[in-house]
Amino acid sequence: MVAHADQPLYLLFLGAPGAGKGTQTAMLSSALDIPRISSGDLFREHIRNQTDLGREAKLYIDKGELVPDAVTVGMVMRRLGEADCARGAILDGFPRTIPQAEALEAGLAARGQAIRTVIDLVVDHDILVERLSGRWMCRSCGASYHLAFHPPAVAGRCDVCGGELYQREDDSPATVTHRLEVYYRQTAPLQEFYRGRGILHQIDGEQPIEAVYEVVLNAAGMGEDADSTG
Repeated sequence: MVAHADQPLYLLFLGAPGAGKGTQTAMLSSALDIPRISSGDLFREHIRNQTDLGREAKLYIDKGELVPDAVTVGMVMRRLGEADCARGAILDGFPRTIPQAEALEAGLAARGQAIRTVIDLVVDHDILVERLSGRWMCRSCGASYHLAFHPPAVAGRCDVCGGELYQREDDSPATVTHRLEVYYRQTAPLQEFYRGRGILHQIDGEQPIEAVYEVVLNAAGMGEDADSTG
């Protein structure tokens, strides 16, 4: 499957930390052959490269706070201007606030473009805490594991590249709880923002990964049950 050639395909994913946005957007990116853009990945790239934006973002990320809009918008809009986004992109973790959503909308509108579909993955609070506090990441390739649901074959080592696994500071239980509180307070209003534009699709994120994916495809107009015109 590929995006429509005459208009870039922009899909946006909402959902609390741990709702499964990373998994679903990675699968969708492969199926549609358009890039997945994660604000979290952009933050980590800038932090790793010790850019000015990265140093500023790290101060907030380490405390479980949202990075200021100006920093986040600057990173994402710069990324959307790169050549591989000419046919569209899948946004994961951005926008997180109404001002970010408005900035994204204005930036795309200036190009005669718009978000086609917004997917909101809904997961119970207690399940989110369980998912996040058991998550470990590969230092080398960024692959994600969970000690209860998706453990590595060899403890402490990545199945993909053999790299060392570690738990991010923002996945510690105390920081996880705070991150969710921040999400509910500042990001959840985006549901109403996009519902008002008629493009919000709320999906039960507690289903098996493949079941969620099929519903996501249909919501995006790409599944077997969707109108063939998309």
